[in-house]
Amino acid sequence: MTETALLENLRLNPFVLAPMAGITDRPFRTFMREMGCGIVVSELVSSTGLKYSSEKTRKLMEFDKTQHPVGIQLFGENLEHLTFAAQEVEQMGADFVDLNFGCPVPKVVNKGAGSACLKDLSKLRDTVRAAKSKIQIPLTIKVRTGWDANTRNTHEVAQIAFDEGVTWVAIHGRTRAAAYTGLADWDYITEVKAKSKVPIIGNGDIHTAEGALRRLNETGCDGVMIGRGCLKNPRIFAEARGRLEERTFGRILDRLHVHLSGFYDERLTLIQMRKFAAWYSAGYAGAAGFRKDLFQLQKRDEVLGRIHEFFNVANDQADTSHEPFLMGGHG
Repeated sequence: MTETALLENLRLNPFVLAPMAGITDRPFRTFMREMGCGIVVSELVSSTGLKYSSEKTRKLMEFDKTQHPVGIQLFGENLEHLTFAAQEVEQMGADFVDLNFGCPVPKVVNKGAGSACLKDLSKLRDTVRAAKSKIQIPLTIKVRTGWDANTRNTHEVAQIAFDEGVTWVAIHGRTRAAAYTGLADWDYITEVKAKSKVPIIGNGDIHTAEGALRRLNETGCDGVMIGRGCLKNPRIFAEARGRLEERTFGRILDRLHVHLSGFYDERLTLIQMRKFAAWYSAGYAGAAGFRKDLFQLQKRDEVLGRIHEFFNVANDQADTSHEPFLMGGHG
């Protein structure tokens, strides 16, 4: 896919699925595209794992034809491995390569990858330049606002991205030091967008369709990236686009089950179904009892039956955005 085509896709549907480790696998990406998401990105993929032909790593990268445009997110401190991985992504038919400069997890940062690159913008530039030089498909990057509150440097990152031909910069509105505490700083994202010569996608604390639209309109960003919000409401992308999802929640999760069972064996499929159904129950009356029941059930029919039983009588979902939720992600 060309840069022009990718940006046109973003213009037509500016609501992007955020990469989330252990979550945005092939089945979930397909599910979110079906639910109205515009562009999807894989979970974090190790360039070193790819270099050494890890089957597990390659499985993280799998996608199907319904997911286009789809990007594969890479990380790694070794430039040789990273450029090799970028070429592999292109050869497998993905639409763009996304480089992760935002992951705050120690096992990534301590190796000099992820958000560690925000402490050394010369290294970040070299990494972008090396990857860009080896591929013809678009290159995007995802960052945090800086290493800590005293070293926020996304203005400089955006300039590097423009100079090096990056297609867009996705900004999670927290520093690495903040991890997932406090609130994402959308005022800062707005400032960066106002001065940036490269398209900007904002990310952080988007829990509702109304919130996604408000951030898009108030910041002037070219798109918004939604992560944890779609783990509480799978309709969020459709709702942000003004589409009414007619299917009941139980039938929606039946579609997720179809995608999961086509990728995992039955044991892993049921593990994933319990996990997602538990997340989606947040804010509904009786959710605690439902989750307790769900994790005691072992057979497919029992799990699916309990999911339908709960969601077919569930009423309005309360706002739980103030409660801690999946605070150990990789974005």
